[in-house]
Amino acid sequence: MTTGTTTGTTVVSMAAALNRALADALEADERVLVFGEDVGALGGVFRVTDGLAARFGERRVFDTPLAESGIVGTAIGMAMNGLRPVVEMQFDAFAYPAFEQITSHLAKLRNRTRGRVEVPVVIRVPYGGGIGGVEHHCDSSEAYYTHTPGLRVVTPGTPDDAYRLLRDAIDSPDPVVFLEPKRRYWTKGPLHGGPAAAFDRAVVRRHGRDVTLIAYGPMVATALETAEAAREEGWDVEVVDLRSLSPFDDETVCASVRRTGRAVVVHEASGFGGYGAEVVARVTERCFHHLHAPVLRVTGFDIPYPPPKLEKHHLPGVDRVLDAIDRLQWDDRVVVRGA
Repeated sequence: MTTGTTTGTTVVSMAAALNRALADALEADERVLVFGEDVGALGGVFRVTDGLAARFGERRVFDTPLAESGIVGTAIGMAMNGLRPVVEMQFDAFAYPAFEQITSHLAKLRNRTRGRVEVPVVIRVPYGGGIGGVEHHCDSSEAYYTHTPGLRVVTPGTPDDAYRLLRDAIDSPDPVVFLEPKRRYWTKGPLHGGPAAAFDRAVVRRHGRDVTLIAYGPMVATALETAEAAREEGWDVEVVDLRSLSPFDDETVCASVRRTGRAVVVHEASGFGGYGAEVVARVTERCFHHLHAPVLRVTGFDIPYPPPKLEKHHLPGVDRVLDAIDRLQWDDRVVVRGA
């Protein structure tokens, strides 16, 4: 699955990075199990688990019935008895039948037992749009999970983070909802061997002085593309990749916003009650006296996810993000578009 090499670095797709993370975790710890719908012989709908069943056997990588609540409920019981299950929800909206298990039991067992019972379950969820999927196959459900205390929620924006965050998620004593941006599965990037950012820390993907773009998961690449386009118009844009949605890294995000004085939050999910609203609130509360303009959001529209031929209008793109930057009442450091 390797596509090439650079100096000391392997170049892989995000799907390949996730596959390697699962393989390495299975190799390193016999308590790790991988299961879900079609993850065995087929290797998963997106082939993320390709070859794992053949390598590790059906006792450790296996298919389940089409019953998401049963998958998660079984994983909870396994984790309570010392195993480390990694389960896959085949598509984002397919996870909703398991929602009661996740929010009522998985998220609360450690607190309910005053820390005596750990439930180290990882729930892998391919999420977001951009693949032309039909109803129930494209959704952005991050706000449901981040609103639930007791869950860690992380999402990678690069192949390297896909590997590192998944390994950290499997090692975590807490339950983790691991959101995989399905439109980025085939994006290629370097897989480094050096030290990585902590599991719960954001990272600055691009440094700039004029405005901070705050993004995560599938929108990280869009934010970086926007930053390059903005440079041609005289705007120096900083890009922060949240990586961890819960817990939230206030320190890194607010340090960036205090430097630039302006911020735009970008995500695919609908705007009303969306995750970006929490980010705006936290940044405004902590950086109010450093802000030169209100913190803005660029999001999906407040509609059910549209049919495949219309999703390009629903998903935030470079032009919509540039328009938001343009609304931030620029001072004389930069040139206003169209002026």
